[in-house]
Amino acid sequence: METKLYAKLHAIQEHIDNFCKNKKTFNYSYVDGNQVLNEIRPLMNANKLILKQEITSIVNERHDYTTKKGEQKNEILSKVMLRFTWICCETGEKDINEFGANGMNDWDKGVGSALTYGERYFLLKYFHIPTDGDDPDELQRKKEEKEKKKLPPPPPKDETVWLTQEQFDIAIKSDAKAINAVITKYSSIPFAMKKDFKTQLENKLLELVTK
Repeated sequence: METKLYAKLHAIQEHIDNFCKNKKTFNYSYVDGNQVLNEIRPLMNANKLILKQEITSIVNERHDYTTKKGEQKNEILSKVMLRFTWICCETGEKDINEFGANGMNDWDKGVGSALTYGERYFLLKYFHIPTDGDDPDELQRKKEEKEKKKLPPPPPKDETVWLTQEQFDIAIKSDAKAINAVITKYSSIPFAMKKDFKTQLENKLLELVTK
């Protein structure tokens, strides 16, 4: 019995799990309905897999409501049953999955919304991609916040807080007390002193205090 299909799907799952934990491979500022597919599709191509999507049933319901502004509005709630079939192009193996999705939008967009939603969440659930409250947008927001915390603070905008070459030249020729004061002042301000400046000043301070 051929087992290539599930081995390939497992390989994609392993990659996506690592991807979810590594922001460096994420190139999207915002999450849209196609993001999950855009990330998985190259892996599908590399593994010669096709995901066939079929609609097995559609139920449309009209919903009339009043907006917060008092406007009368009506939309279509489309309840769509889908069949997603993974196909291995090398062996012809198939893995068939039934899935349901709802989409509510203007009259001509309800089904489209359901299809986009269904495709997105089928992939999320099939590969067990971690989500926060089943909301990839919320997951991405939290990941971006976490990555921001890892980044060093931005350099100071006020150029007056930088240790200039001229100031360094004066400091390096000063006494131990003056050099220590410079090191203390500029070390407390992110990016305010070049690394080699700090190294030279520290070496000079050590030389003076050990004489």
